[in-house]
Amino acid sequence: MEFGRASAYGKSANEAVGNWASNIDDHTGAVGERAAMMIAVGVRLLRIPSVIVLFLPIPFILGLASIALAAEGVAGIVCWVVTLVMAAITVAFGVRRRNILKAADDPEKLATELNIMISMGDKVSETRGVLTQLAGGGGWRLFSRLRGAWAGVGLTGHWIDQVGDLPRARYFAPPKIGTTIMLTYAALWLVPISFVVVFFGLIATVSGAL
Repeated sequence: MEFGRASAYGKSANEAVGNWASNIDDHTGAVGERAAMMIAVGVRLLRIPSVIVLFLPIPFILGLASIALAAEGVAGIVCWVVTLVMAAITVAFGVRRRNILKAADDPEKLATELNIMISMGDKVSETRGVLTQLAGGGGWRLFSRLRGAWAGVGLTGHWIDQVGDLPRARYFAPPKIGTTIMLTYAALWLVPISFVVVFFGLIATVSGAL
């Protein structure tokens, strides 16, 4: 019984996607293709810088873990909490980076999903306008331009839920676009913060404060 309901739901979802795809007009198709190409190029440019941001804090996280092992009492607990928070940020950023790279690795499939995203709901012109604004934006600016453009569109919860079913396009629309930028800022700040934390941790260890 459960399997039958799941199969029926999957069939309905596929039919809905097929209906949206069949409603894509030439203008929407052109916008989706151009936006997909811009996104693919922007993500490709971010591949090396993002991997640097990902791995740069790791030695400091390991260093703080070593300090936590040597520390005792409340100081040790605090060091472990800070270590786990920094590690969680790094892992979350790494997972999001991998997902975005995968989402943009096939511009044709991404374009199809972007076109479906445009065609969903009653925000066709607004959604199409957001993707049209991508021209000229690349690198880190790609995501900031997307977030700024989406901020001017009143999207319903139902639309957001529907976009969540698109495995590629969902990473370039709310709410995931906001989460991506938040994780990016957190990962960028993690580099100097982790250095400072480990530096003072080492001083405290040497002076015997821990």
